[in-house]
Amino acid sequence: MKTKYIVFFLLAAVIMTGCGQSYEEKQRLSRAEQARLHREDSLALKIGVMPTLDCLPIYVAKDYGLFDSTKADIRLKPFKAQIDCDAALMKGAIEGCITDIVRGQWMKGKGTALDYVAATNTYWQLVSNRLARIRRINQMNDKMIAMARFSATALLADYAVDSAKLKSEDVFKVQINDVNLRLQMLMNNEMDAVLLPEPQATTARLYKNPVLMDSRDKDMWLGVIAFRKKDMKDERRKQQLDVFMKGYNAACDSINKNGLKHYARTIEKYCGTDEKTVNALPKIKFRHAEAPRQKDIETADKWLK
Repeated sequence: MKTKYIVFFLLAAVIMTGCGQSYEEKQRLSRAEQARLHREDSLALKIGVMPTLDCLPIYVAKDYGLFDSTKADIRLKPFKAQIDCDAALMKGAIEGCITDIVRGQWMKGKGTALDYVAATNTYWQLVSNRLARIRRINQMNDKMIAMARFSATALLADYAVDSAKLKSEDVFKVQINDVNLRLQMLMNNEMDAVLLPEPQATTARLYKNPVLMDSRDKDMWLGVIAFRKKDMKDERRKQQLDVFMKGYNAACDSINKNGLKHYARTIEKYCGTDEKTVNALPKIKFRHAEAPRQKDIETADKWLK
């Protein structure tokens, strides 16, 4: 009997020792794997993207293999709010992102040097809640507008108020950074008016919410793709940026040729929208990457002062 107990305990000890070694080995391998993944991510070109239609060329280039993966590892980092995307750019967690000139000039003022590698076709519409019975901007007295601080939407909110000769303090500008939440608050009758890009603006229109203002009518083109100037001084980063730009331009050509509906699944996947909205989107032409207009930069600078 004693011999049996001794054998049993010896076997148990061996098993426990083996389990302990296995666990330590797994931990060591796990740390090594994490280090490898971290290094790969740090070497990749990371682009901050939003659930908005101005990012479509980037999504198409990524999903359809238009970025030459043999020359550059390009990774998309999704954000729900522009302010979070820009914060990641400022601290160097990403090398570039979709943003607007107002945000870009504000970031520059905070010490982050940027290059605008492309102006986008982004536009915003001021959409009112259909139940609020607001049909004109001059009816916005004592009403709320959802926007984001230090952004194109904040500039456009001020422009709308000034154009209607309303007092700034009589219109309440509410900071709602998440663009899909902004739409949701309009749909849930929690906001009198909101500033929306596409495809969120199309969803709002589908539900009979009136459009009070369109930035295109004001000849304001404030959307851009920005990269950290410091990062782009590195030769390897320059090569990655070149791959990105070629893929971006090829995606613009493909979208213009095939139409938005051809990429319906891509839009639904990344923008969190539905087929009904995609089918109702207006015809939009995507331009090859080129610098933003100086007048748009000056408009942003003037407002920020």
